[in-house]
Amino acid sequence: MIEVGGSMGLAAYASHPERSRGRRFPEPEAPTRTAFQRDRDRIIHSTAFRRLVYKTQVFLNHEGDLFRTRLTHSLEVAQLGRSIARSLRLNEDLVEAIALAHDLGHTPFGHAGQDALHTCMKALTPVGTTVDAGSDGGWGFEHNLQSLRVVDKLEERYPAFDGLNLTFETREGILKHCSRANAQRLHAQDASGVAQRFLQGGSPSLEAQLCNLADEIAYNAHDIDDGVRSGLLTLEQLDEVPLFEQYHRQALSAHPQLGGRRLLFESIRLMLSDQVYDVIDTTRERIEVSGVDSVDAVRARGPLVAFSVDMGARSQVLKGFLLRNLYRHPQVMETTDRARRVVTELFAFYMQQPTELPDAHARSEHLARAVADYIAGMTDRFAIREHERLSGASLFP
Repeated sequence: MIEVGGSMGLAAYASHPERSRGRRFPEPEAPTRTAFQRDRDRIIHSTAFRRLVYKTQVFLNHEGDLFRTRLTHSLEVAQLGRSIARSLRLNEDLVEAIALAHDLGHTPFGHAGQDALHTCMKALTPVGTTVDAGSDGGWGFEHNLQSLRVVDKLEERYPAFDGLNLTFETREGILKHCSRANAQRLHAQDASGVAQRFLQGGSPSLEAQLCNLADEIAYNAHDIDDGVRSGLLTLEQLDEVPLFEQYHRQALSAHPQLGGRRLLFESIRLMLSDQVYDVIDTTRERIEVSGVDSVDAVRARGPLVAFSVDMGARSQVLKGFLLRNLYRHPQVMETTDRARRVVTELFAFYMQQPTELPDAHARSEHLARAVADYIAGMTDRFAIREHERLSGASLFP
């Protein structure tokens, strides 16, 4: 037996693996890994994790070899999260597990696919009715809730239980957002308390809070890179954004002859570094002022991991710029319109012809949920091929 020193160097307010609230199905502890290291390893070996390499971030997978996918995005979130966690003496392994799992439930085609699937599911619920947790429709579709569903139910790897049987702390971090109605249904099904904060207030662990912010930092930075690489954004446009312009100017001041992609990379690197240091300094100060000395004390308070007021405001301006100029660019919108049609028509077809579903889904007691699970698990390219097979229409030649 090798002793596992999981809490060495952790702050009192961090998540200590030996104090975990446990797994839904009790298991013996691993001799060489902490509970959160074991979670991370299970996530990496899951089928859903491998699928992320062919799921859209902004640009469809076939549009270019170097654009980010959900997999590379998750890796970047994990890297940023671990770097910040180390400075704050938080649990790096828990941060990594949450970061790697946070998008496991994302549909093909990014937010376009998610929106289409949500519309399909909500359309099955009559206005003004209350739908129980197991019924068709009712829940709509939330990708964070679907990520939890993947690790709790849909992964099929172990003989004794469905899902990956992750710790409460990892599951808590995966459920980043949840509507109150869905939280009520989830809480009725699962008494572990993973949805409790959406009903009673409070916050998740600092590690979960950190992953939320690392997610934002990562996608703002890499979407700038992908936007310029695609030709949809220019450095001249980006210089209208105060947050980017500051670091672009710094890069040119230090390296007057720098140009092209090296200049872009250096500007993004400086921006990322400053944001990371800002989060570390601001969060450390907020923790000290709050006086929290345990993870339970953290959960009883409002969020503590944050940007400074100035950095938060400038980050919001950047997000607004990317929304207007990249995510709603006509070229991107034209692609996302086709993506919505693929998801919507696949949903309608499987609802009418459930025999086209794989056996495990076709046997489900709740057809709409089974269809949503199947479509959400598809990669971009599989969804395109399946739509073409079933409809005869080639929307992405």
